[in-house]
Amino acid sequence: MKLGVNIDHVATLRNARGGFEPDPVRAALVCQKAGAHSIVMHLREDRRHVLDKDLFRVKESIRILLNMEMSIASGIVRVAARLKPDRSTLVPEKRKERTTEGGLDLTKRSAALGRAIETLKERDIEVSLFIDPDLKQVEMAKKLGADAVEFHTGDYANQKNAAGRKKEWERLRNAVLVARQFQVKTYAGHGLDYENVMALKKIRGIEELNIGYSIITRSLWAGLEDSVREMIRLIS
Repeated sequence: MKLGVNIDHVATLRNARGGFEPDPVRAALVCQKAGAHSIVMHLREDRRHVLDKDLFRVKESIRILLNMEMSIASGIVRVAARLKPDRSTLVPEKRKERTTEGGLDLTKRSAALGRAIETLKERDIEVSLFIDPDLKQVEMAKKLGADAVEFHTGDYANQKNAAGRKKEWERLRNAVLVARQFQVKTYAGHGLDYENVMALKKIRGIEELNIGYSIITRSLWAGLEDSVREMIRLIS
């Protein structure tokens, strides 16, 4: 199982003072050195953390995969078309949300989603759709021509008791199984930390976990390189 590290919060901290530090490029290089398999960066329409130039600088600097999280807004799609990241993960986006609150509903705006997917694939960008572990959504992702899905694990991570977490774990496992039957690559992420991530190793078929907040917060005490190495150890 591979690890993608989301470095959005490095940019958030940089923007808090309006300067140059901490530099997202340096963060990406540290993650790469620690063994991360990809760098994840979400370019939001309001540019609240990652900026366009951050994406281009990181892409020029790293040897590992760059995964650009993005909405299907036309301006954002144009940036992705110029950047040509290795992967584009299409996510829902609300201006006032602190973080992505759930997966895309692929039954809505399917025509617009299809156009965005076509534009990105024409530029040889792998397209992943961020969805809840719902079987209808998996089937729709296949119909839309997505290369992959990333399952939203927030419902799993937010459970307060073992019974609830087991139920969401089984829901995720079933969705992964169906995606694999459709020959769609499967990734997962959101709300994962150094404790709840362990159980996901038991789900066969998840190729990569994308984790950001827990790694960045742990790095305040343990350092970024060691924090990435520890997460890789846990999921390997």
